[in-house]
Amino acid sequence: MTTLQLKNIVKRYKSQTVLDDLSLDVANGERLVLFGPSGSGKTVLLRLIAGVIEPDGGRVLIGGEDMTDVDAEHRGLGMAFQNFALFPHMSAFDNIASALTSRKSSRDTIAAGVHKVAKLLKIDHVLSHHPKALSNGQKQRTALARALVGSPPLLLLDDPLRNVDAKLRFEMRLELPRLLAAQGATVIYVTQDYKEAMALGDRIAVMAHGRIRQIGTPAEIYNAPADIEIARLFGDPTINLLDVVPQRGPDGAFVELSDMRLRLPGFGAEIIEKQCVLGLRPETIAFAEASAHGAIPVTVEAETPLNEKTVTLALTARGREILVSRPAGTPGPVAGPAHIAVDGRAAFLFDKATGQRILPSELASKRDGEAA
Repeated sequence: MTTLQLKNIVKRYKSQTVLDDLSLDVANGERLVLFGPSGSGKTVLLRLIAGVIEPDGGRVLIGGEDMTDVDAEHRGLGMAFQNFALFPHMSAFDNIASALTSRKSSRDTIAAGVHKVAKLLKIDHVLSHHPKALSNGQKQRTALARALVGSPPLLLLDDPLRNVDAKLRFEMRLELPRLLAAQGATVIYVTQDYKEAMALGDRIAVMAHGRIRQIGTPAEIYNAPADIEIARLFGDPTINLLDVVPQRGPDGAFVELSDMRLRLPGFGAEIIEKQCVLGLRPETIAFAEASAHGAIPVTVEAETPLNEKTVTLALTARGREILVSRPAGTPGPVAGPAHIAVDGRAAFLFDKATGQRILPSELASKRDGEAA
């Protein structure tokens, strides 16, 4: 069953189109993350779903019912936005309880619900405090608790962990999916943090310029980005992007790195002599012995340990930078000449002119067949 349907949504502010013919279906019980850079339209879309603002075109359907012209308070949603929107004259307890109070729930039901969600969010010790006495992180968790306490069927969360400290943010990435799953709510979650998107989303909708550029599972977005910009947005360290012009060899298409051939299995004649960009995730590159088949010579410039991994900056023979990531504690060269091994099957190829990912011939044929 589909909980939310957005059909051809358009939103303009004066001459600027913020949401451009956007359509989206969200299944019952699904956690969908809206991800993208600042200004991509994520928060505007969330407020439009909530009924805080109206679309200039298109329809919003919730549970199969057209809610496009229905006021926010009658949509039955839970909401937590970046600006907290807490009542300053009310304690944290009363702010959280307001969702239940409006339903005229019993005192015992309200108290039990507030204390349960407050404990989960680690704010049960500040329930008697007013917003002015709370830290930004506590305010954000209070707003989140208020959205959660009523167990709404559709929950809208606008970057609710932005102002919490790093330790709690990490903990909440683990706890929040369990909490949301236990409630059985359908969740629309906005974030600019790709790690948060990967951790919390059943699917991720990547937004840019008021449109959805790609939608899929976290694994699909990371392992099969639709274009260069999406590839850049996911990954730390960022993906290596190198301008290349594929050539034809006896074993198929290849590109050159440090005068060595890197085969691109699966690609056909359509990429030969085409201006392309080669994408290599740092974790798919490994240091190798000089005698290893296909080893590519590089010069190691610097090494940076990052707790769970070590990132190395290397240069090709032509001076192009390549980042190599390996698990912490794994041996590797610190400086000077070295060799790397690159698996062409793990490489991405993008059209330099459009930025779109070029699919290997076999995958492209399969997709064309599905479309037909």
